[in-house]
Amino acid sequence: MSEPFFDWLHAPLRRPDAAAAAEAAARQAQLTKPAGSLGRLEALAIRLAGLQGTPRPRLDRVHIAVFAADHGVVAEGVSAYPQAVTAEMLRNFAHGGAAIAVLARLHAATLEVVDLGTVVPPGPLPGVLDRRIAPGTRNLAREPAMTHEQLGRALAAGAESVARAHAAGARLYIGGEMGIGNTTASAALAAALLDQPAAALVGPGTGVDAAGLQRKRAAVESALARARTTDPLAALREFGGFELAALSGAYLAAAQHGLPVLVDGFIASVAALAGLRLQPALADWLLYAHCSAEPGHRRVLAALGAEPLLDLGLRLGEASGAAVALPLLRMACALHDEMATFADAGVSRA
Repeated sequence: MSEPFFDWLHAPLRRPDAAAAAEAAARQAQLTKPAGSLGRLEALAIRLAGLQGTPRPRLDRVHIAVFAADHGVVAEGVSAYPQAVTAEMLRNFAHGGAAIAVLARLHAATLEVVDLGTVVPPGPLPGVLDRRIAPGTRNLAREPAMTHEQLGRALAAGAESVARAHAAGARLYIGGEMGIGNTTASAALAAALLDQPAAALVGPGTGVDAAGLQRKRAAVESALARARTTDPLAALREFGGFELAALSGAYLAAAQHGLPVLVDGFIASVAALAGLRLQPALADWLLYAHCSAEPGHRRVLAALGAEPLLDLGLRLGEASGAAVALPLLRMACALHDEMATFADAGVSRA
């Protein structure tokens, strides 16, 4: 795909600041603790130092964006919930009742919700941006999910979200999603990109029964038989959703701006996989929050070479798993910044 509205995806990514990371590593070596005794918390602080370009990273300003859209593949009977739930959840986000709304308040994080195309228009809602592309994607089991133009708009919506976060001084970006049917789309996209069979990636999603799970597998198998491709943009257009494409675009834009990303669960990780296939250097900017209970997530994490922070059996989406992991990153930064050095404390070293 060489259309001009895809050109920005290939713009150079920022490089982590090696000098800041080295200075942070030197500070870690001077803190009042045995070397390495804080385990991955030490490595996280050093890595964030390189990503933020400062030897003392901070996570006081966090931007959470939740992209919402519906999926035509729901016509195949792949979900335990009707598509009206997507718009209903937008109202729940707006009124503060969703899990991510609670967690964003808890963490004093900025939360924006972006409607990219629900089947049922939710109407004007506080805190919900109207960026509707279409009333959901088409049925990926039978035809391409998106047109080229729709894919370009969805990718750009993610980049625009990052631009807002960057302009507001965010130090960390978290992307989430909401869309009935999107675990089916994610499984199809992952199966295509990883060249794996449908059965390896399809899981229960919202909690379908055995018959529903079989319908999901059949839908993904039909999609792969129709148009198997490992090209990331072609795969996003054939199998993805507006919210999946927006997440891929957001991750690439974050790396272009030099903004670290905390990746959520299965769906967000599949979007990251698509972004990495476009620009492998994106890997430098992605931290992985948790391992989802969705079975395909472990395969995707393995393909990404990712080491998630948590494994709590979560499978809600909405960026909720990333928000749950956020305190670990904040603790890593606080320990790195506020612990005394041996010299400060007058503590003898071995």
